[in-house]
Amino acid sequence: MNLFERYLSVWVGLCIVSGVLLGHFFPQVFSTIANFEYAHVNIVVAVLIWLMIYPMMVKVDFSSIKDVAKNPKGLILTLVINWLIKPFSMALIGALFFKYLFAQWLDPQTANEYLAGVILLGVAPCTAMVFVWSQLTKGDPNYTLVQVSVNDLIMVVAFAPIAGFLLGVTDISVPWDTLLISVVLYVVIPLVAGFISRKLLLKSGEDKLTGFLNKIAPISITGLLATIVILFGLQAQSIIDKPLHILLIAIPLLIQTYGIFVLAYFLAWKWKIPHNVAAPSCLIGTSNFFELAVAVAISLFGLHSGAALATVVGVLVEVPVMLSLVAIVNRTKSKF
Repeated sequence: MNLFERYLSVWVGLCIVSGVLLGHFFPQVFSTIANFEYAHVNIVVAVLIWLMIYPMMVKVDFSSIKDVAKNPKGLILTLVINWLIKPFSMALIGALFFKYLFAQWLDPQTANEYLAGVILLGVAPCTAMVFVWSQLTKGDPNYTLVQVSVNDLIMVVAFAPIAGFLLGVTDISVPWDTLLISVVLYVVIPLVAGFISRKLLLKSGEDKLTGFLNKIAPISITGLLATIVILFGLQAQSIIDKPLHILLIAIPLLIQTYGIFVLAYFLAWKWKIPHNVAAPSCLIGTSNFFELAVAVAISLFGLHSGAALATVVGVLVEVPVMLSLVAIVNRTKSKF
């Protein structure tokens, strides 16, 4: 990783502080941004989200899926964790904390919005950063690519139904039309655009594709950081008035992240999956596609909502926590 990527958690922290300060001193600027929307989609944030997601989708090589039969255990583990366990455990943990354990600090409306945000994080499995986690643990890069490709295809059809179901059973009103539009905007369109771009670039050779990915990589991170500044700027006053809420959101997210990792890593060890496959398998299931969660939270509940804030706290929590898990994976390699 280059210097900028290595200290991503620092830049995220600085953007959060900058967003809060700018939102406090220049609230009219962020009010203007908030009003710039069409059909419940904020245009500014949508563009930034696309800048984040598109480079990730160009990396996805669907032709690699044909190799999955050679070693299916790692993929099976990832899919079970991502789609059969993680979304439901996140909903359960979130409901426990926001509706019961933290009830004395949160009004019912705020608790529901925070719960919606963490559910959206739980339903969105990692797509981009997992390539970094895989590299840091010396994971099999081709197998990681297979896992990401399959996950993306499943996400197209599974994200909306699972998110809608979990939001519904936790008594949160679900505007299905907005949810489906969000999946099309932030999953289907970038995925198709990435697929077409990759095909066209590969006609000129692998070097052309690699060069293009290197050029657009900073755009993705810039979009992420700019989105964080905007979201925290819009939430500035509530954050200044209620700093405890950031901690309250972080606690269930931390429990979910470490709990899912322990379960996945134990199952990988028990199933005798090779370490270079087990490591990315567990880390994919542990981390989140927070870009998608942020975009959908904004579309469903609004830029100023607690749901949007909860998804952005997920960004703050994820990078340092995932790096700690990378360290654990590397130090336990001899156990596999």
